[in-house]
Amino acid sequence: MKPRLEHGVADGVATVVIRNPAKRNAMTIGMWRELPVLLDRLAADPAVRTLVLTGAGDTFCAGADIGALTGGDEESKGLAVAAEEALAAFPKPTLAAIRGSCVGGGCQLAASCDLRFAEEDARFGITPARLGIVYGASSTRRLVALVGPATAKYLLFSAELIDAARALRTGLVDEVLPAGGLDKRVAEFTAVLAARSQLTQAAAKEFAAGPAEEDRIAYWTRQARDSGDRAEGVAAFLERRTPRFTWTPPTD
Repeated sequence: MKPRLEHGVADGVATVVIRNPAKRNAMTIGMWRELPVLLDRLAADPAVRTLVLTGAGDTFCAGADIGALTGGDEESKGLAVAAEEALAAFPKPTLAAIRGSCVGGGCQLAASCDLRFAEEDARFGITPARLGIVYGASSTRRLVALVGPATAKYLLFSAELIDAARALRTGLVDEVLPAGGLDKRVAEFTAVLAARSQLTQAAAKEFAAGPAEEDRIAYWTRQARDSGDRAEGVAAFLERRTPRFTWTPPTD
């Protein structure tokens, strides 16, 4: 079966599946190159309110296809960083649903998502020290922001794998589920995300990424004032009903 990225959209949730079963869902150069294009398409789809990234079968992603590195790693590394940045910049909430190995480039992709849910058998590692590869500066900074400098150095210096329980303690994952419980929990949680205000989510995601310039603060103030989401949220609360938020990201 040819390695590929599969995707579908249902009930406001886009799901992207990494499929390369012969190599534990390792990312090929073609897959790294394809991911930003696919993300751009899904970001522009008004039916998409949140995105789930996962791996086919019982493995999330074992990293980059090492066979592609035989002629040098610069192309693969550059494409991996571009894919990571595209995922981090996706304008709607993203969640990595993780089983089995989440290693190297796979962990790089998971760390680029807003949230990470994992089954208890998941294993995590950042492994460039096994190959003599310099981990990207932006990837390192993102890892440090997520887990703190001590855990980031442990992972990067040693290339050792950690289990899901330790990943939860260090902040690398947000929830750990028992075997067989991941799909149900992801479906429940993404339904919650899809029902919430996209205005709140989009502004929060931008503000969480770093200091906001005054013009961006003013932009979100105007969006909040003109959207009607706040009035709808308050009315729904007082009427004890589910809110019907209408704000969507501007297309211009």
